[in-house]
Amino acid sequence: MEIRSKKTLGGIDGTYARSLYRGCGFTGADLSRPLVAVVNSWTEANPGHYHLRQLTEHVKKGIISSGGNPVEFCTIAPCDGIAQGAGMHYILPTREIIAASVEMMINAHQFDAAIMICSCDKIIPGMLMAAVRCNIPTIFVTGGTALPFDNPEGGNPVVACDVKEAVGRYKSGKIDATQLSYIEANTCASPGACSMMGTANTMACISEALGISMPGTSTMLAVSSGKMASARLAGEQILSLLEKDIKPKDIITEKSIQNAIRLGVSIGGSTNMLLHIPALAYEIGLDIPMETFDKFSRETPLLTKLKPASKYNLLDFHKAGGVPAVMNEMRKLLNLDTMTVTGKATGENLSGAKVFSQDVIYSINRPLAFEGGIAVLNGSLAPKGAVVKQSAVVPEMLIHSGPARVFECEEDVRDYMSSDNVKPGDVLVIRNEGPKGSPGMRELSIPAAMLIGMGLGNSVAMITDGRYSGASRGPCIGHVCPEAAEGGPIAIVKDGDIIDIDIPNRTLNVRLSQDELSKRREEWKPEPSKSKGGFLSLYQRLVAGADKGAVLDAFSIRP
Repeated sequence: MEIRSKKTLGGIDGTYARSLYRGCGFTGADLSRPLVAVVNSWTEANPGHYHLRQLTEHVKKGIISSGGNPVEFCTIAPCDGIAQGAGMHYILPTREIIAASVEMMINAHQFDAAIMICSCDKIIPGMLMAAVRCNIPTIFVTGGTALPFDNPEGGNPVVACDVKEAVGRYKSGKIDATQLSYIEANTCASPGACSMMGTANTMACISEALGISMPGTSTMLAVSSGKMASARLAGEQILSLLEKDIKPKDIITEKSIQNAIRLGVSIGGSTNMLLHIPALAYEIGLDIPMETFDKFSRETPLLTKLKPASKYNLLDFHKAGGVPAVMNEMRKLLNLDTMTVTGKATGENLSGAKVFSQDVIYSINRPLAFEGGIAVLNGSLAPKGAVVKQSAVVPEMLIHSGPARVFECEEDVRDYMSSDNVKPGDVLVIRNEGPKGSPGMRELSIPAAMLIGMGLGNSVAMITDGRYSGASRGPCIGHVCPEAAEGGPIAIVKDGDIIDIDIPNRTLNVRLSQDELSKRREEWKPEPSKSKGGFLSLYQRLVAGADKGAVLDAFSIRP
């Protein structure tokens, strides 16, 4: 097996490097073993990562017991739910910072292998991108899910997305301040990824489907003994991957990415997967257009619906069998020969996987729906596509026409909704929130949740060139391309224009003639840049559109 760290640490030439490591408390014996990077996204600023310091200790025990030398370092991990408003400009761009920071640290120190310990929305995809760039034996240990809160007043357990919808109920007078305060204080009942099918859990499940994390681990409770044991087993297994020279590019391939897409649409996963999977594919030289997701969604049945699209949470999903159960149900649609971190093929890992509750995970022969959770729309308002989580839209809103109410940013639509001006039938159009225009492609999770909380999810649609939280539900259409900053049709929509939405037929149109569209394009002027300098200015200049995964493609980073 290749021990590349020996080039840094071996012999007389490695004296200085060994001396510096000894300053960290490592011994000569430690430094003679394979150097395993333990890449941790622990932080006190994010509940999804708060427990990762403890999880890391179990990973290290596994590495040491198998003859490796664990060396830990950290990367950033902001929380999407906390970084709302002005902070949200920075969230999607952090994916690129995380990828670059991990890539550079691993290659600067010439680690031999890596364990990526991560959770939440941009951190998992950022580390996946780094893993492919570095291409040393790697296993992902995702942080697990938070405990749902069993409300003593009865009803279904509540999770983080219920807090956002409670804000909408409060603003519409359906609950009082005391009730809202109680929900705030108790809902996030433990560390871990929010117990809903948001982007965090979507990407954890996708990591498992890719084969880059251990089977059955993505939906474990963050605070469970099983999660601790699985972390130790991952630490032990990384030395086996190093010995067998199994690397990320042996695991993350076109076939395994296809498996991940099918898994994602079958579980009603976050629309943000349409940003992160293409960005990961880009790293191995593949282009995955939006239409690929739509094709796979048409072919792949919906096998589960989880919070906020149903009453079931991630603990329910895990008890029902989790990712292995879903993948085994649809094994005839999968590439079963793809390599995984177990050293076995996907099909071998799925052997014996069972569904333990058909109320949560449905049979492929009797699915929740014959199409998966994602739909990609095209038309005069979105010539390059737009995305909706169709599994989270009520049937009466799958086809809808209504007058546009146009807003230039998220804050404007929030103020409008708070003043009770929204009328049933309206189509709220929020522009200048795309990757370039925002900059940073903010998610509009609060307005989307307010819409539901106000009881308007079955009568009002929302459309944006920004994005939504994976936990958003209702008729919320995002990723409209081209975005307003690039002169897309969304830039020239006016109040009162009729918007036609037809999700079953995959169309999104503004009811204007070609002459009128051409006239407005000639009159259109781009909005001044909102960037205030720093990294966002660089990001704004380099970032591609949402249809390309919002990668930094002004220069090629492909090998």
